[in-house]
Amino acid sequence: MARSKFDCLSLDEMLTRMRQYNPGADLAVVEKAFDFAQKAHEGQVRKSGEPYFSHPQHVASILVEIMLDAPTVAAGLLHDTVEDVESVTLEVIQNEFGKEIAELVDGVTKLGHLNFADREEQQAESLRKMILAMGRDIRVVLIKLADRLHNMRTLAFQPVDRQVAIANETLDIYAPIAHRLGVYTIKQEIEDLALRYIDPEGYREVAHKVGVKRAEREEQIKYIIETLTDKLNEMGIKNFEMEGRPKHLYSIYRKMVIQNKHFDQIYDLIAVRVLVNTIPDCYSVLGAVHTLWNQVPGRFKDYISVPKNNMYQSLHTTLIGGRSIPTPFEVQVRTYEMHRVAEYGIAAHWNYKEGVSDSGLDKKLYWLRQILDWQSETRDSKEFIDGLRTDLFSGEVFVFTPKGDIINMQRGATPLDFAYRIHSAVGNACVGAKVNGRIVPLDTELNTGDRVEVMTSSASKGPSLDWLNVVKTQQAKAKIRQYFKKELHGENVAKGKDMLEREAKRRGVKLSELTRAEYLEPIYKKYAIDDLETLYATVGFGGLTSLYVISRLLEEQKSEAERNEKKAPTLPEPNVVMRQGKPTHGIYVEGGAGMLVRFAHCCNPVPGDEIIGYITRGRGVTVHKSDCINAINSEPERAVRVSWADEGTGTFSASIRIVAYDHPSLLGEITVFVSDMGAPVSAVSMRANKNGTVTIHMVLQVMSKEQLRQAVMRIQKRSDVLEAYRSVS
Repeated sequence: MARSKFDCLSLDEMLTRMRQYNPGADLAVVEKAFDFAQKAHEGQVRKSGEPYFSHPQHVASILVEIMLDAPTVAAGLLHDTVEDVESVTLEVIQNEFGKEIAELVDGVTKLGHLNFADREEQQAESLRKMILAMGRDIRVVLIKLADRLHNMRTLAFQPVDRQVAIANETLDIYAPIAHRLGVYTIKQEIEDLALRYIDPEGYREVAHKVGVKRAEREEQIKYIIETLTDKLNEMGIKNFEMEGRPKHLYSIYRKMVIQNKHFDQIYDLIAVRVLVNTIPDCYSVLGAVHTLWNQVPGRFKDYISVPKNNMYQSLHTTLIGGRSIPTPFEVQVRTYEMHRVAEYGIAAHWNYKEGVSDSGLDKKLYWLRQILDWQSETRDSKEFIDGLRTDLFSGEVFVFTPKGDIINMQRGATPLDFAYRIHSAVGNACVGAKVNGRIVPLDTELNTGDRVEVMTSSASKGPSLDWLNVVKTQQAKAKIRQYFKKELHGENVAKGKDMLEREAKRRGVKLSELTRAEYLEPIYKKYAIDDLETLYATVGFGGLTSLYVISRLLEEQKSEAERNEKKAPTLPEPNVVMRQGKPTHGIYVEGGAGMLVRFAHCCNPVPGDEIIGYITRGRGVTVHKSDCINAINSEPERAVRVSWADEGTGTFSASIRIVAYDHPSLLGEITVFVSDMGAPVSAVSMRANKNGTVTIHMVLQVMSKEQLRQAVMRIQKRSDVLEAYRSVS
């Protein structure tokens, strides 16, 4: 029985196929990743009712189908562990599988654990993270495309609104990325799947029209193949293969809806693909085709001599077959290697032995470098998403430099875009331009075949802010902004520092506590920032949001606290105490019955928290959460074991912070709402924000960590609440 594309490969099948296309690969890491992920996801279930591990197994199967290397397949198996399994962190993945695989997994992992203003910002920052990871290792996006393909195959199990949202995101972002990378085998399937949910009636109409007269078209394709086979055998061409080209429903739909074509006007419904060994054979086959049937004028394309930017190469010609085949049909001719690249794109160029991408891909991935150039200059999430869509979707024009070099530009680009494409210095010094020998305005739209000459002057005062409305490419906009960023550096530094201080204060910490070198280093490395002043300036001109920076610094602070806790053998283990006598305030103190006990206001521990005690001078024992930064930085010789009593511990103060949409009854509603949950409010304050929201700080009286967690979860579900979380006082 033939295997369906919806079936996933077993581990043995994966290993067998990988041995075939990648002999000598380290398959032990794939076996280890398979077992690790299977155990990590044990007990988790998808919306379809299938075990969750079926998803990473399908993702890895798709990666094997496009013949990727062992680290990529292993990362495909592990790609959801950090995001969906509480006990698995990137540090665990790195310790188990090494830095290379950990970085691949990190590149695919969404930023779901940080606090974002809305879903669009979270999506934008996750996409930004993926784009940056692509710049370091293109395999990241290949894993993400395989992930999206399987999610699209199982989209029927999502609610209807999520089906449409995911399908739209797929067409807006992932299909264009697959196209840019030339991975047509994934691109075409995710487009067809997305169409099912975005326009079900349109999908059914196209599928029906393609299905009608299917037998007739199959007979015509059979006739074309038999006729051409006889001709090629007569010419002595060896080792060729022919097949009917599969119908891509979404491309037919686009021609009917966007280009307003009738179904009968679409020429590639009948199509044959010919595969041969060499480029000379390609042109020999083309000659044979044109001797057998009449060519449709203007419908011949030579992508072998002028390949597409995504590496696609092929000859396309449309023909009329007379009475035997009255409908126009298409023939594509390419080599076997070209076909592999056409199906798998960038994946086909991966150097398995060296583990690095083909050096010749640099030029082919220029579009990715353009995105990397401008992404850090974007001011907000919406601008980033819009710019990404523009760059991915835009068509291309090919223009010439005065020396005759071909430069590909985004459709709609102007001479000013061309100037910045040549070099930032050329753009900044631009005073005019000539197109085909004539002086033209800088906002003139360029067309394929134009010869463009940039006029510069050393006396130029540099770009004007108005140029941001003239240029069409994100790359040019980024370079203009970069110029003004340098000019206004001092102002940006002050503005950025102020923004970070305000965000840190909102999160209940001081900026000075977060700007330690070890916390800043990951951000410096990720965004090529040299020092704290540059970070302030970057936030000041909008290159990074203050919300993202503070969230990342808090993550680093938390991670260091966890590392320090593991490294400090002199610290007593929390909650392990010889329980003698009666507890004081619900706390047992080892060897200190009757000692005065107080709770630290910096972390406000509540029953259920891991705790540690510190003997203070004249004030008894102060109890901290064991991960409290103040406890970790205290003198270890003053630490003492403490633990909670089993019952009768009373109530404890716990601070929470709420960000919500402002309305007249908000504070009263939330105060009553919280009190009704059995967590009386002992203190409350509210501060208005500039964006129509307020920040509420509440001190609750709770009996346990679980009661506090339940209270926060219920608050988070209110429609007027953006975020709620436990905080320091």
